[in-house]
Amino acid sequence: MTMPTNKRIYLSPPHIGGYEKKYVEDAFQSNWIAPLGPHVDAFEQEVAQFAGSRGAVALSSGTAAIHLALRLADIGEGDYVFCSSLTFVASANPILYLGAKPVFIDSDPYSWNMSAEVLERACKEREYLGLLPKAAIVVNLYGQSADMNPLMEICSRYGIVLIEDAAESLGATYRGKASGTYGKFGVFSFNGNKIITTSGGGMLVSDDLDALEKARFWATQARDAANHYQHSQLGYNYRLSNVLSAIGRGQLTVLERHIEKRRKVFQTYSQQLSYVPGIRFMPEMAYGKSTRWLTAFTLDPEQSGTTTEQMLFAMERRNIEARKVWKPLHLQPLFADCSYYPYAEEFSVSAQLFANGMCLPSGSSLTEEEQHLVMNTVEGCIQKNQMSLH
Repeated sequence: MTMPTNKRIYLSPPHIGGYEKKYVEDAFQSNWIAPLGPHVDAFEQEVAQFAGSRGAVALSSGTAAIHLALRLADIGEGDYVFCSSLTFVASANPILYLGAKPVFIDSDPYSWNMSAEVLERACKEREYLGLLPKAAIVVNLYGQSADMNPLMEICSRYGIVLIEDAAESLGATYRGKASGTYGKFGVFSFNGNKIITTSGGGMLVSDDLDALEKARFWATQARDAANHYQHSQLGYNYRLSNVLSAIGRGQLTVLERHIEKRRKVFQTYSQQLSYVPGIRFMPEMAYGKSTRWLTAFTLDPEQSGTTTEQMLFAMERRNIEARKVWKPLHLQPLFADCSYYPYAEEFSVSAQLFANGMCLPSGSSLTEEEQHLVMNTVEGCIQKNQMSLH
């Protein structure tokens, strides 16, 4: 095996912009190192203002935000929750935290996000069976919003609370409005690989300020208003710290720059690799603007003579981090006993995307030299495999 000579090229590393240090120094100088403080309040206000929501609650993770959103939707033991299948496990784990059961919905083949057609079919069937879910978690995949209008209409008609998992789509838009603000609750993530990061963290946004106040209360160990430690409800240690919020405020100032850089990274990949046999990039839908958080494509093994496993192996030999697209949750052992509604009776879009889809390094700090090495590796791998076939 050839030993790599370049430093590792990561899929989506953190990218510090410069203002973070100023805000963190302020937190240290003011001695607001304890969990809460002025940067938490300011970060919540700035994210809410950016997204156009009435309020926001800064939390320890996007997962925590989904958990609280589900609790606000009154999800409990024995309830059902619709959830996109093509997503990271964190979208569905909080359903299990509350003793509820996920019901997975397939993607549409165009946006790769939850199919409204499939959701409608699932609602009709489960209403007839008396098993209609109380909430739906719609995931915006790889920086692109789902087609929210039909999904919202269906959820409204069936009395289902829509939770928008925008963990991967902060800064994206749908019909001119910010991703994450179409559901009753919206969720953002600031994990280390996201478009901006607080090293770890998340945000719950909503126009329902009373609900957000409940979430804030639960996230702070549900401590009652008393002059001693008193607790009447179950709470969690879910609040984001003042120091991490300071990092987030600095990151927020460069969000638009990060989005444009990632979109440029995608454009370069697309221009050089679209002619390569078997490669089809994730489309950008006409209804909105994607951040291109990750550049994702499918690789047709018949046209390219190459599988995603072969491509990943070629990448690793060059010290490049690449990944297959998310393994659909309905295929995960953890959810083996959960219901799943595919796009068609004999065809699962999400399973097909998993079989042939992969993501390339897409960070906003990716250099031209690094990107050319990635593209040359893609081209070289396919050329090598096609030559071996002849």
